[in-house]
Amino acid sequence: MCGIFAYLNYNVGRERSYIVEVLLNGLRRLEYRGYDSAGIAIDSDMRLMMQGKPYDTASPLVFRQEGKIENLVTSVYSEVHKLDVDLEKLFSVHAGIAHTRWATHGVPAPRNSHPQSSGQFDEFLVVHNGIITNYEVLKQTLIRQGFTFESDTDTEVIPKLAKFVFDKACDAEGGVTFSQVVIEVMRQLEGAYALIFKSPHYPNELIACKRGSTLLLGVNELGGETSRHLFHDVKALTANDKPKELFFSSDLCAIVEHTKNYAAIEDNEIVHIKDGSVSILKFDYEKEKPASVQRALSVLEMEVEQIKKGDFDHFMKKEIHEQPDSLTTSMRGRLKDGVVGLGGLKDHMRTIRRSRRIVFIGCGTSYHAALAARPIMEELTDIPVTMEIASDLLDRKALIFKEDTAVFVSQSGETADTLLALEYALDNGALCVGVTNTVGSTLARKTDCGVHINAGCEIGVASTKAYTSQIVVMVMMALAIGSDKMSTLAKREAIIAGLTKLPEKAGDVLKLDGEMKALAESLIDKQSLLMFGRGNNYATALEGALKVKEVALMHSEGMFAGEMKHGPLALVDECLPIIVIATRDDTFSKQQSVIQQLHARKGRLIVMCYKGDASLVCPDGETRVIEVPQVADCLQPIINIIPMQLLAYHLTVLRGYDVDQPRNLAKSVTTQ
Repeated sequence: MCGIFAYLNYNVGRERSYIVEVLLNGLRRLEYRGYDSAGIAIDSDMRLMMQGKPYDTASPLVFRQEGKIENLVTSVYSEVHKLDVDLEKLFSVHAGIAHTRWATHGVPAPRNSHPQSSGQFDEFLVVHNGIITNYEVLKQTLIRQGFTFESDTDTEVIPKLAKFVFDKACDAEGGVTFSQVVIEVMRQLEGAYALIFKSPHYPNELIACKRGSTLLLGVNELGGETSRHLFHDVKALTANDKPKELFFSSDLCAIVEHTKNYAAIEDNEIVHIKDGSVSILKFDYEKEKPASVQRALSVLEMEVEQIKKGDFDHFMKKEIHEQPDSLTTSMRGRLKDGVVGLGGLKDHMRTIRRSRRIVFIGCGTSYHAALAARPIMEELTDIPVTMEIASDLLDRKALIFKEDTAVFVSQSGETADTLLALEYALDNGALCVGVTNTVGSTLARKTDCGVHINAGCEIGVASTKAYTSQIVVMVMMALAIGSDKMSTLAKREAIIAGLTKLPEKAGDVLKLDGEMKALAESLIDKQSLLMFGRGNNYATALEGALKVKEVALMHSEGMFAGEMKHGPLALVDECLPIIVIATRDDTFSKQQSVIQQLHARKGRLIVMCYKGDASLVCPDGETRVIEVPQVADCLQPIINIIPMQLLAYHLTVLRGYDVDQPRNLAKSVTTQ
């Protein structure tokens, strides 16, 4: 959803133009999260004085614009020119903040964009990711105190509340620290949020805090290697006057080109940057003063190349073609001598094997990945497996028992509904397992144990390589959990043999790229598309249809083939394209029957089958086929989804839509 970014340089000279570009480029790295407007705030020159301002430092310059970041870039440089702002001015210390907004409260418009302001003179500025649930009550209280509101956002109450706290404290005590202001603001807020505060009352300082939404601190010490034990004693950094750059970001992708040293900010923590030092405090509602927190830096295992398109036109196509490599990485170090080893589950394996049931919980693509893994999980473990969409589980307050193992699947590890379902399962005493692509994410930190899928940074909003890596990881989980059963030994050995060949098979199926483009050209004018699957490939039908609707903005539905006669058959005619997934497994003969029935009703069929099986699935010999290589049944959904990803990609390009940032969608869904 929203993306927040901040940059503070200390004891190192940076021109204003450089600072602006760092902020704007940080926003570009967050574009994939989805947004509809953007903004930044930097310091002005002292000569640009405003009459009556209640501080004697430089006033902030705030730029906000609807639409793409390039609209903001144009606006920034236009306004800078009008104001005659010196872009070459050198700052030895400067704090700037930036934001991409995904509209929740109020339409996309400059007045609703961030940074949001406390009012005249911009005494407090805030960028925000999340939702303040009690903003209406706070807004009415502030209106009675004489504040006027200019936006429709929930965020605007935050800087105005900060000004109210600041003014009240100054009237009563004659002074208040920046962290004291923010602590009192946090005390009043309800909901999920990550916030960064900037104020001319506290020049060259930044404060960040969070509850529920991801926020990261990046540290780049210049002129030497950053010490990995830097935050074991926070005062060590305080006493360190070395030139440095400090960053706040919603995502590691925005800081990797600047530094690999970072710390994940925990819920209810306040991170205060002042005089080049970092202080971390822990907020507690029941305590007047927060406690100091010690924190070690982590080292980011990501390369800058991962966040660039390389030779591809779009991130989605790059990530589709990266799947042979991402599958290899997901399995690396986990398959040894025919045995699956998952260190993240090792200490809890006995509990998992004794579970009453395994409950897969996710949303969207992650839910589909879990659905694809369910049959093999049941077969190898002899444990009942149930599926739950996270939001539906919460709506129903579904029964979760302490004897259950709840497996939470999320690419980002920050999906709001999934995290709320996690809290619910933890409260009910279940063993909670996380499957995520994001090291240090909320899901990774809050679950009892888990497995990282190691698919690499995924920028395109429509998940591709993370989906296939999720399936591989959950298949390996099934192999590990069921490894104590001799009755399934032959099956497990066959699957492990298949896993070793899987990246090569994925590379083979990518050769269908041109064929999928030709198919997309034949479907470009169609309004709807149906996909039928069953067994292992019911999930493939759902995920393939989701990809088409996500990026190509074309109505598509994935359906369970066994339900065809219970309604969907009425839609069949010679115009409606229908894709039937009929790779050979235990349901193959049933899919052959489905194909016959659709053909009898003059359906426009496209059939996916194994290489050499066209004659078995084409009643008339003229049906269009997509031939894919054969792998083990439980791995076939990984191979079968790749042509559907390519089809969705080419349909989107041919229809002229934005592939990497589809309309109305966000990569990381951090609101309910």
